[in-house]
Amino acid sequence: MYVKQLEVKNFRNISHINIDPCEGINIIYGQNAQGKTNLLEGMWLFTGCRSFRASKDAELINFNSTKANLYMDFNAYDRDQSASLEIGEGRKFILNGIKQKSASGIMGEFLAVVFSPEHLSLVKDGPYERRRFLDIAISQLKPKYGVTLSQYNKAIAQRNVLLKDVQFHSELYDTLDIWEERIAFFASEIIRQRIGYINKLSQFTDEIYSGLSSEREKLIIEYSQQTVVYGDDKQELYENMKNQLYQSRRNDITTGFTSVGPHRDDLSIKIDSLPARTYGSQGQQRSAALALKLGEAAVIRSFSGQQPVAFLDDVMSELDVSRQNYILNHIKDWQVFITCCDPSAVQNLKYGKSFEIENGRLK
Repeated sequence: MYVKQLEVKNFRNISHINIDPCEGINIIYGQNAQGKTNLLEGMWLFTGCRSFRASKDAELINFNSTKANLYMDFNAYDRDQSASLEIGEGRKFILNGIKQKSASGIMGEFLAVVFSPEHLSLVKDGPYERRRFLDIAISQLKPKYGVTLSQYNKAIAQRNVLLKDVQFHSELYDTLDIWEERIAFFASEIIRQRIGYINKLSQFTDEIYSGLSSEREKLIIEYSQQTVVYGDDKQELYENMKNQLYQSRRNDITTGFTSVGPHRDDLSIKIDSLPARTYGSQGQQRSAALALKLGEAAVIRSFSGQQPVAFLDDVMSELDVSRQNYILNHIKDWQVFITCCDPSAVQNLKYGKSFEIENGRLK
């Protein structure tokens, strides 16, 4: 899988850029705040996922315009494809000449992984970032998962409203059953998919982290549930989740929010059996985050048969030479986009293309 051509108009600080990358390593360089990351972000949006920078759509549009337009030709599943995206009053996707009803219609067609300095939050910050990582990764492989997650979140929001109202309207108490059944139904699928994904991911992250650490340390990742919902299949998970929701009612009515469910779960990341968030050094945390993202690419390849495009945003210069060499060797057969301020930061690159960006334009 690779990008053949990209055209970007009125996207963030980019007024108009058209590039033809190579199928190998592409270096995008320039000073800070010139538009390097914006270019990666524009390509990433063709996965159908939200921005990896968590911006509102209004922030994606150039100040001098009312909409942004992106066009991409790419090769996937052994055929050439084309896609366009218009960001204005909502998002409008067109894939191979066919207008898509939503972003889910394009998910799974163009596959990519991205790593930026912000992804250190996977290890350093709270569970929200790790849940988000899992949910985006699974959604790329199984677009219906994203729909299930959306329905779950809506059901949680409805139960939370009801928890606040039932304190003053006791006649609403029995309606909690309806929402808890819906929550349990969606939660059972989310938990099952997350556990399955982590089991697959760990097969790759173990080897990758070992390579990054020169085999000195071991990375362990596991699914961590705040309230354990045991079960080997979806029905068992459903029954146990429903029971946990029922048991938590009194406490949840007092607090006004739902305290159990996959929206409270976490991805446990340990290095040599110790929590990486608490005990890991800066280098260990960075290596763990890189292992997760490179492992994500390996899962995509094993699931789809396609090697995803990799976006490495301003990370190579912060790694020592041995880690740089490992990553460059690991991704030598991928299409990769690497951003940096100084192209000499990737001094071991022998083949590929370089693009210099200044003030949102190619030089």
